[in-house]
Amino acid sequence: MKRITLLMMSVALWSACNSNHESKNLPAGDSAKATTAAISENMILLSGSTTIAPLAQKVAGYFRMQNDSFDIKITEGGSSVGIADLEKGATDIAMSSRDMNEAERKKFQETNHPITEVKIADDALAVVVHPGTGVDKITREQLEKVFSGEVTNWKELGGKDIKIMIISRESSSGTYEFFKEAVMKTKEFTTLAMFQHTNGTVVNKVSNTVGAIGYVGLAFIDDKVKALPVCFDGKTYVAPDIKHVKSKTYPLARPLFFIYQNSSAAKVKTFVDYLLSAEGQKEVEETGYVPII
Repeated sequence: MKRITLLMMSVALWSACNSNHESKNLPAGDSAKATTAAISENMILLSGSTTIAPLAQKVAGYFRMQNDSFDIKITEGGSSVGIADLEKGATDIAMSSRDMNEAERKKFQETNHPITEVKIADDALAVVVHPGTGVDKITREQLEKVFSGEVTNWKELGGKDIKIMIISRESSSGTYEFFKEAVMKTKEFTTLAMFQHTNGTVVNKVSNTVGAIGYVGLAFIDDKVKALPVCFDGKTYVAPDIKHVKSKTYPLARPLFFIYQNSSAAKVKTFVDYLLSAEGQKEVEETGYVPII
């Protein structure tokens, strides 16, 4: 599986597969300043999940080669930001690595703006550690104790006598919310945790911090960190990989979504349908995610 590392500047200009047209990354806060009126019919704006952003970029490049009348702009900011932008009319598609919550759904209902949620791929959260920890696997209960600060040294888990350093995604991230719900249950993260904006910065921090542990989307694993098999049933440790996500045996698997207002369906459906096509889903797998067809 191809692994990727994403390093995005606040304002970046990138060329999509030698096309004459360009797709631009906007500063995370700027998407909220846009209005529906300012979004032209040949411009598709995507905002939200930093997990989905590299996949959206790759697919957008190939899509643009076949549909050169479209320009596509992609803004990272986290799933919550993308959904909020969609509700304000500041983006066409919200990229989300989690299900919408009831409060978010209620806002669209109250404003009479029906939405469509489309599953575009599957993913999984991988628990990654610095290679020097001396730990090769971990249980859900141990993860809860580590991230809540109850366990503070790797020797308590059979590893080396090294202080544990917690690296987490920030609270606007769907990755954070999924991990909190699946792993932490009723516990809160330790106040000593270092919160990061993207999956890429989590991997960078973990790889360069002795004793560090974090969690990232499947596509962001690289050889600078160690991805740990996890056990949620008290019996079996399962490694984070495409095979175990497809077989539904990996406990931290999750769907990824595009969400759009139904009023924008005519504008965005060509791009969404391309991503769901056999060609688009091939690109899903090539980028390190799990195709759904």
